[in-house]
Amino acid sequence: MTNFPLNTAEIVAYIKAALLEDIGSGDVTCATVIPADARLSATMNAREDMVLAGLPLAIAAFKALDPNITISTEAHDGDHVAAGTNIMHIEGSARALLSAERTALNIVQHLSGIATLTHAYVDAVKGTSAKVLDTRKTIPGHRILAKYAVAMGGGTNHRMGLHDAVMIKDNHIAVAGGVVEAIKGPKEAGRTDIQVECDTLEQVRTAVEAGANSLLLDNMPPPILREALSIVGGRIPCEASGGVTLETIRAIAETGVDFISIGRLTQSAPAVDLGLDFA
Repeated sequence: MTNFPLNTAEIVAYIKAALLEDIGSGDVTCATVIPADARLSATMNAREDMVLAGLPLAIAAFKALDPNITISTEAHDGDHVAAGTNIMHIEGSARALLSAERTALNIVQHLSGIATLTHAYVDAVKGTSAKVLDTRKTIPGHRILAKYAVAMGGGTNHRMGLHDAVMIKDNHIAVAGGVVEAIKGPKEAGRTDIQVECDTLEQVRTAVEAGANSLLLDNMPPPILREALSIVGGRIPCEASGGVTLETIRAIAETGVDFISIGRLTQSAPAVDLGLDFA
């Protein structure tokens, strides 16, 4: 996912909802403090090193309140920018700029936080064959944007939702009565995208023999991962998952796994520090 995932109508709807949440019936501070004809210019700048994501939404937020606003960008989504870098310059209605400021910054800070953290994980596995994946651990209603931010950071998107692929996890296995029983239904339905979560080496053997198309090796330390990969023998792709940190991901990648999925990319990435300085 490299292109911005929302079309014009979707951007308008998203920003309308975001501004309504913050402004409600009106910005009473601006309405009583700022003259209606006052104008301002401002510069959005990075206050730390980061990977940018979400700028189209920030621009849309400002334009929603002042269609005649002038905006020039000096950086774009996916760019790596250093602290002190000017990202965009804005000139327009003072009321509009001040009212849209928080919404615009919130969006870019959050999405850039995801992109920046993703880049750190991708950089940590550089030189190995492992790809960094996101997960479904996203804020409801914001998944497509979170996954876009992961892509901006150099990560690879996993399935978007439950509709994308068959992923048989421990609870599915428990209800079905075992790995073989859980795989049987999807195989009979002609599915060729069956991924099975394995907690043990015995499950790895069983899943491969039963016809799984890929494996999710859950919470296995590197020595056990190597054993699991030896059992698989390169027959199907393998993904490592569970408690992956920046301190542990390199050792996991060096086992030879194809993918490493990390929930914290979208679940708990810290927001970056951005500022809007008014002139």
